[in-house]
Amino acid sequence: MQVKTPGMLAPDAPRQHNLSGSSAPVFQHNGYRIEAQASYSLQARLLRKESYRSGREADLSPVDFALGWGPMSDNALLDQMTITQSGRFYWLRWQQLSVPVSQVMQNSANTHIIPANTQVASQIQSMRPGQVIELNGYLVNASAPDGWRWRSSLTRKDTGAGACELFWVESAHVTQPTP
Repeated sequence: MQVKTPGMLAPDAPRQHNLSGSSAPVFQHNGYRIEAQASYSLQARLLRKESYRSGREADLSPVDFALGWGPMSDNALLDQMTITQSGRFYWLRWQQLSVPVSQVMQNSANTHIIPANTQVASQIQSMRPGQVIELNGYLVNASAPDGWRWRSSLTRKDTGAGACELFWVESAHVTQPTP
């Protein structure tokens, strides 16, 4: 029988510093223009992971992470729900929760991951649900010469379409293996 670690495994909310003007880096990646909107770093529980191979978004972001921190990194709460992903969204289902739904939503996010290089891509691919991970980089907006755009949310208080984070990840590490 596997013993689950009690309590919040990643207690702190993500750290974000909004950028403007000349302090905002711009990258070129796979033919897309990537504009940093905020520096962003987090330590979070990897709740689910979904890979994508087709579609324009997969050119930039081959994987989505459903991430949780605070109460959403606690096994006692996670055992009360089912988490799934599809179509670039994540879905939560439950019968009854021990915390308000607003806490669940403000302490979790579906995050579209753009690895900054092949080393980060390899680290991202090796990460598994249940692990506590640390990611550092930028929340970004992406665009293409033909007018296509993809924008990151800059708040953890929104939900639904457009509420996902588009995350240019420059470093990725597992800080706690799967409990």
